Amino acid sequence: MSVRTVERRTPGVARCLGAADTARVLTRVLLPTVLEGPVLRRRWAMALAERFQWEATAVATVRGLFARRGSGPLLMRAFGRRLALVGDPDHVRRVLEGTPTPFSPASAEKRAALDQFQPHGSLISQGRVRQERRRANEAALEPGRPLHRAAGRIAAVAGAEAAAVTRQAAGRGVLDWDTFARGWWRAVRSIVFGEAAREEAEPVRTLERLRAAGNWAYLSPRRRALRDRFVAGLREAVGRAEPGSLAAALPDPAGTEPDVDPYGQVAHWLFAYDAAGMATLRTLALLATHPDAAARAHREAAQAVRGAGAGPAAQSAGQPAELPFLRACVLESVRLWPTTPLLLRESSDETDLDGAHLPEGTALVLFTPYLHRSVPAGAYAHSFAPDIWLDGTAAANPALVPFSSGPGRCPGRDVVLSTASNWLAGALTAGPAHGLVSRTRPVPGAPLPATLDHFGLRFTVRG
Repeated sequence: MSVRTVERRTPGVARCLGAADTARVLTRVLLPTVLEGPVLRRRWAMALAERFQWEATAVATVRGLFARRGSGPLLMRAFGRRLALVGDPDHVRRVLEGTPTPFSPASAEKRAALDQFQPHGSLISQGRVRQERRRANEAALEPGRPLHRAAGRIAAVAGAEAAAVTRQAAGRGVLDWDTFARGWWRAVRSIVFGEAAREEAEPVRTLERLRAAGNWAYLSPRRRALRDRFVAGLREAVGRAEPGSLAAALPDPAGTEPDVDPYGQVAHWLFAYDAAGMATLRTLALLATHPDAAARAHREAAQAVRGAGAGPAAQSAGQPAELPFLRACVLESVRLWPTTPLLLRESSDETDLDGAHLPEGTALVLFTPYLHRSVPAGAYAHSFAPDIWLDGTAAANPALVPFSSGPGRCPGRDVVLSTASNWLAGALTAGPAHGLVSRTRPVPGAPLPATLDHFGLRFTVRG
């Protein structure tokens, strides 16, 4: 039976898009995402995306297609690939819970992009070696535990660095992305490798060059010499990681199979921490424009500081606060402005999705701005609603996947939330108040912008 016959007879299953609709998906959804930079965001593209609200156009395009063609996966062919655009929440659940078989996270596009800087990353691995590399990540990152064994140190480092950045910004009167990012990366290097690595900026700079090449996936030549130098330097840094750091918690390579390469997983941690920084500054923008939420967050942060005894740095000696509301605010930031706009899977075998036939090698595309900001998100699609992460609303909606979901969910989710929430706590309790002065402002009472350029965020900081 042909796809077009299925389309006429079975309203709930896949639709094969024609040339015009395929062109709409390519030009209004996929092309803008590629231009913004799926692996390393481009400043010029993010500025244009915010000015013209590219994500709003993309979401409207996808919403219109599903409204006209039904909820089943939308099938199309492009660039020699068979694609399936997935938007129904139950289909999202099925795809993500079906990781790694029959829906592998190691899609051809992802392998081409991420191989530039993490050739042994678990995300682009398959079979037994994927399982072993995933275990190495989980041993160090402890997914499922809101408070990592190093939570005290994470809280101390993030809170203290945030307070220092806030005081520095208060001296100038302005906090911008560049000021924030310098402090953020100092905290990240300290958390991942130890205090001695705090000022060692070179690994992150080299990683950015490789990620820039990864933006072009197949179209960029392999920068193998640069990658080899980066990987060698990274392994050396992990080898001398200080006790209590995340890298020091990785399994000893001598105790694993040679192809597992536990130290090779750290490149992805640094990659993910860049996205976490984007989410953290956007969260600060939300709090700066939502006074009720800001007051609640400040109370939580102040209580945590009092509980620590003498400020964020004292938390390293004991169990830090979990900061549930601030974590919910960060999750809401990632829902509103996904740092991974395309969740990709690839059918590892011939399979079906709710009656839609998917041959082996089909690329499944989950466009998270649509899932988070349109029909699947419900009434809170365009508003700042952190309580949905506390009252079970978000957990009950399989379309809300800020850190993916299922067996392929980001193993660093809890570490990222711990770092970001403690950074925000440190910034909020440092003394000076933050006022958002950017052109695009996520203000309450109106639909929040579909695109928020983190590079363009600017705050007044006054004591």
